Amino acid sequence: MSDPIIFQAHDNYVLGLAFSNDSQLMVSVGMDKMANLWSSSDWQLKNSFEGHANSVNSLAITPDQRRLVTGSSDNTARIWSFPDGELLHTLQDRKKVVAGISVSADGRRIATVSYGGRFMIWTIEGEPVVGVKASKKNLNSAAFSPDGTLLAVSGLGDDISLWSLPFGEQIGTLTGHEIAVWNLQFINNGRTMVSFGYEQSIKFWDTESWQDVRTLPTHSTSARGLMFSPDEKTAAVSMESKVQLWSMDDWQLQAELPISTKVVSAMAYSPDGKLIAIGGADKKVRIFDNPV
Repeated sequence: MSDPIIFQAHDNYVLGLAFSNDSQLMVSVGMDKMANLWSSSDWQLKNSFEGHANSVNSLAITPDQRRLVTGSSDNTARIWSFPDGELLHTLQDRKKVVAGISVSADGRRIATVSYGGRFMIWTIEGEPVVGVKASKKNLNSAAFSPDGTLLAVSGLGDDISLWSLPFGEQIGTLTGHEIAVWNLQFINNGRTMVSFGYEQSIKFWDTESWQDVRTLPTHSTSARGLMFSPDEKTAAVSMESKVQLWSMDDWQLQAELPISTKVVSAMAYSPDGKLIAIGGADKKVRIFDNPV
């Protein structure tokens, strides 16, 4: 395995990473209030999106690659032109931390989830569509179904709630995790939703029956992050000081990427599947060639 490219991306924790569709650009966000744009040809800083007054916790690039959406502890989400970084809209619902961002597959809707248990749906032009008090506890993750008719949300607490769109009516609750659910994402062309829980299990939900059809262990007590390769054949799981790559066919360990910082706080695959970017508490981003 070749050594990673390592560079300091922020002045504090790196909290999120995302590549452009052509894998030529990467955005990092951090606890230093910044969103930074990097060229993947030389890993030089190309632009900074400045304006948040507190930690930038989450990000999403719209499918048409024309907008960047960021969520912050300054209680706002912001919509920027991409990649030039002009601030287009500032979104604020309540005076609560915006912990998670999701953009619908058609690029027309944004979901923000916040501390205090509330989520909001916005248009890409920054207009509010619906706001819902989904939980009594903090929310940190949201995922649109690929057809845009459903939003799944989770956070502190052992449940995942399902909401029909555009009106925000609750249609179901999924249980089986413990204490918190950190991550939600749809795979398999929307036929499966994956959730990752505090108790270190990964659950696969059939989106027709909403039954738990597969549960996998992380074989760790420190796993905190999950993402899938673009072809969905590999799951990357972040742990203390490392990221492990697991085969989705038989759940066998394929590779391990060592990270010289205890807290791994962000991960992203490049869309072409060639690179894995990993951000940590040491303010740095590491770029690995995908070993599998």
